[in-house]
Amino acid sequence: MSDTLYPNPTKALADKRRSLAPDAEAAFRAFSEVVFRDGALPGKTKQLIAVAVAHVTQCPYCIKGHTKAAKRAGASPEEIMEAIWVAAEMRAGGAYAHSSLALATLEELEAAHLHKGSAGA
Repeated sequence: MSDTLYPNPTKALADKRRSLAPDAEAAFRAFSEVVFRDGALPGKTKQLIAVAVAHVTQCPYCIKGHTKAAKRAGASPEEIMEAIWVAAEMRAGGAYAHSSLALATLEELEAAHLHKGSAGA
């Protein structure tokens, strides 16, 4: 049994993934290269976005890889941490916003309970 939940990425694992689905793997690599190229957004900004998204999706490989890529693209530790804080706020904001579903459900249950109570009277 491994000491960690996630295995360390190795060349052997990458080769295995590639051998099992070479066309999909090649397409994914090509897509990634295009996505992270400088465009309307500079590569550094794209890597900071990727760091934030990796924290929301909680992918440890993405967190490590995009943190390294952001640093190589010129991002400072402060910029990287701010991107992570943006992700944390957005994740928490989602829970806060979705509380409206729970509140509406509670209102529906209360209305149904009151309706049942008046129907029996």
